Amino acid sequence: MSTPFSQEEISSQGLKPQEYQEIVNRLGRHPNKAELGMFGVMWSEHCCYKNSRPLLKQFPTQGDRILVGPGENAGVVDLGDGLRLAFKIESHNHPSAIEPFQGAATGVGGILRDIFTMGARPIASLNSLRFGNLDNNKTKQLFTGVVAGIAHYGNCVGVPTVGGEVYFDKAYTGNPLVNAMALGLMETPEIVKSGASGIGNPVLYVGSTTGRDGMGGASFASAELTDQSMDDRPAVQVGDPFLEKSLIEACLEAFKTGAVVAAQDMGAAGITCSTSEMAAKGGVGIELDLDKIPVREKGMIPYEYLLSESQERMLFVAQKGREQELIDIFHRWGLHAVVAGEVIADPIVRILFQGEIAAEIPASALADDTPIYHRELLQDPPQYAQNAWQWTVDSLPSPTPDGIEIEGAFKSWNDLLMQLLDTPSIASKRWVYRQYDHQVQNNTVVLPGEGDAAIIRLRPLEAKPSECKIGVAATTDCNSRYVYLDPYEGAKAAVVEAARNLSCVGADPLAVTDNLNFGSPENAIGYWQLASACRGIAEACQEMNTPVTGGNVSLYNETLDSQGNPQPIYPTPVIGMVGLIPDITQVCGLGWQSSGDIIYLLGLSLPTLGASEYLARIHNLVAGKPPKIDFNLEKKVQQSCRYGIRQGWINSAHDCAEGGLAVALAECCIKGKKGAEIEVSLGDSLRTDELLFGESGSKIIVSVKPEFQQQWEDYLTEILGDQWQKLGKVKDDSSTLKINELIDLRVDAMIDCWSTAVERRLAS
Repeated sequence: MSTPFSQEEISSQGLKPQEYQEIVNRLGRHPNKAELGMFGVMWSEHCCYKNSRPLLKQFPTQGDRILVGPGENAGVVDLGDGLRLAFKIESHNHPSAIEPFQGAATGVGGILRDIFTMGARPIASLNSLRFGNLDNNKTKQLFTGVVAGIAHYGNCVGVPTVGGEVYFDKAYTGNPLVNAMALGLMETPEIVKSGASGIGNPVLYVGSTTGRDGMGGASFASAELTDQSMDDRPAVQVGDPFLEKSLIEACLEAFKTGAVVAAQDMGAAGITCSTSEMAAKGGVGIELDLDKIPVREKGMIPYEYLLSESQERMLFVAQKGREQELIDIFHRWGLHAVVAGEVIADPIVRILFQGEIAAEIPASALADDTPIYHRELLQDPPQYAQNAWQWTVDSLPSPTPDGIEIEGAFKSWNDLLMQLLDTPSIASKRWVYRQYDHQVQNNTVVLPGEGDAAIIRLRPLEAKPSECKIGVAATTDCNSRYVYLDPYEGAKAAVVEAARNLSCVGADPLAVTDNLNFGSPENAIGYWQLASACRGIAEACQEMNTPVTGGNVSLYNETLDSQGNPQPIYPTPVIGMVGLIPDITQVCGLGWQSSGDIIYLLGLSLPTLGASEYLARIHNLVAGKPPKIDFNLEKKVQQSCRYGIRQGWINSAHDCAEGGLAVALAECCIKGKKGAEIEVSLGDSLRTDELLFGESGSKIIVSVKPEFQQQWEDYLTEILGDQWQKLGKVKDDSSTLKINELIDLRVDAMIDCWSTAVERRLAS
């Protein structure tokens, strides 16, 4: 029996020759074009996690507050008092690289649908973004386009964008990362699941029309970017946030009727994914008639229907006899709603077109029983890592009390701190978040940039603001340079930094959603990075008691250089974490609040310049090892910070991260518009640059009201022993930041440098 497809046609669907043969074995025949396309998208890494699924199994996924874990559209946690939070993070990297505005906009739309598909009203969005250096004109175009797309969709749909992170590094020049996270408050009595059930129940298609946009987007997301990727613009969807707003309201109204048995967003792989996953999860089949689907283009064939990723579409299974009730709701909101099929007993996906069967595939073959690759793990770390680990701080020029000589030029410690504050990855992201409506819905407690994590008041639809004291904090975190140099330690650091940022605003860390952005797993180094990072995440989540409720895997984040060699991004496992705030009146930001407040450093772990921002930006070196995490100290430091905030002792709290102690202190001064006088000692063995700019985990800077000094210090001694230090005091508004005899900078000069760094580069 000859193969009806050439190797090029099979490869164009993202399938390998052995995978095609497996399809033939599953079906007992060759597939037709529509079926080949269905397998292509469903067997892509983006949909079936064929390289990463064995690694993800080690993540802890259960806990006292976990209501829904991995496998559904979003995770759900119990916040108490009848409040349940849905949350999820997903990537839209390759679409954003090709069409930054629509790629980013539809990334926001897709993650919001994951939230309200569960029966939750979206209450907040965050994002985690990575771009090349801003001296590159292509990077500027991508950066401005992505931010505009996020702002457009979020602002129009009426969901506040409240937090996130933005980093710039040449490793992302050809392949930016756009990870979107969303939170929602459950409104329906029952959490809406996606498994179909009830033989004979009608299947409803609701929302927007189907067109040719987004064709094969899941396969596109699972391949390297090349010079020809611009030809894949049809794989980038086009979103309509105003229609999505109507879809949110219509879906929530429909769910509250109790007539919806199951619901699934048509995201990656569109109709193919929604039909096969709903059928497989329910152990039933779905028959769908494409002639019933509302379309926006003429002459579409089954292949195009099935692979379209047109936005703002959903698939429902309804209770038989109540379909018209649901249709009327969607029509009232100006949306399409049709009965397009039914649940059948045979566990297959059967697609009809013009009175004939266009595709017929076992549902499990598309959604469950997919290829899994158990790849061989390198026995030893790759050579690039071993070489980097040979670096020692002794290779740097020797510091003096006044500064250090770098490439023949003497730099004072003041100069170096200002240079770090001028680094776009550290500098203010106000240019970004001022484009976002971060206060719509009137529940944003801490504005972007004012705290280490975002805080949202949880307000059920009918409740008055004064009645609502419970809040949720959220953050996204990852130091990808750490992960590149040591994936295991770097991934652990990402988890604990997310938890630390939540603790700095007074929240109890609860649960994680992760977005694993890596290069090709078919490359031995790429797979080592992925496997090592997953091991680190699993260990850290277990230690911090923050189970993983789901997430997204984005592999093949690579571009080809001029010689045709793949250039992967830095491995970037972004951690999205949520935390519970029992009382939103007991929170704090990062800026100094009052002159005379006493400044403390919690956690005295020794800093290192390995993998640091200082080493990369000042000395142009990416080398060394990132800091190792001491979980015991980390948990005590975070506990102390949360307790001090809730006792009303602490006025501000800020995590020490990129740039080390000096940058963290400068940021507290900048945000509070107040100075500080600091005397710090972490041992005679430290170099001056290690003391000022070295990085480590388990460090938080807090300022405490003077009247609580004794109570606070007694508590610290009990919990932290000698792992804390009093640093100094907050000074008046027009003051300076003084650190020992090393740093002496006016606050207004730091503000000017830090606040304009991104804008100056965009304007140049």
